[in-house]
Amino acid sequence: MPPETTTVAPLLLDHAVAGPPQGCWTVEWWERLPDDGNRYEIIEGTLGMTTAPSAFHQWIVGKCIELIGIPAQTRGLGVWFTAPIGVILSPRDAVQPDFLFIRAERVADLVRERRIHGAPDLIIEVLSPGNSAEVMAQKRAVYAHSGVTEYVEIDPAQRAATHYRLEAGAYREPLQYDLTGTLRLDCLPDLALPVAALFAGAPDTTL
Repeated sequence: MPPETTTVAPLLLDHAVAGPPQGCWTVEWWERLPDDGNRYEIIEGTLGMTTAPSAFHQWIVGKCIELIGIPAQTRGLGVWFTAPIGVILSPRDAVQPDFLFIRAERVADLVRERRIHGAPDLIIEVLSPGNSAEVMAQKRAVYAHSGVTEYVEIDPAQRAATHYRLEAGAYREPLQYDLTGTLRLDCLPDLALPVAALFAGAPDTTL
């Protein structure tokens, strides 16, 4: 039986919506949230929300599309999506990653009924000033537990990227890249992601 409806403020923002108490959110409740332009996620039953990202954030997401998504899809290696998109990882975990990639042989199993049902092969998140270290650590743990084999965090403030690989159900020590580095993905070994290219040419770098 679903928990009694109440009014809660999503984590980090003073914006009340109707739903169960924090810690009790499920995908069923998440699907009832209003289509109000905000980006809602639930992590281990806790609702979070972000508003429109910065232009710099979206520039970086666009570079992920240009450098990884389009080349991979053109070669028939798989498909890519960007937020807003619903990724259902468990009955208590529904996320909207900035960028994700699914290998071609897994697309039919995962992409159905308006959502991604299961762990993509790659998730990329672009950090924003509002991302707390605690929330990001919790999200990483959920990604690992759900079987996301590769996870990348791009940090616009530091002009850096961090690459996590799944091993025995947990992310091993990540690889760190600065502007001189080139990140290579296990799921797309023939494609390179030069870190400097993610930021170069952005018309506005305000965080």
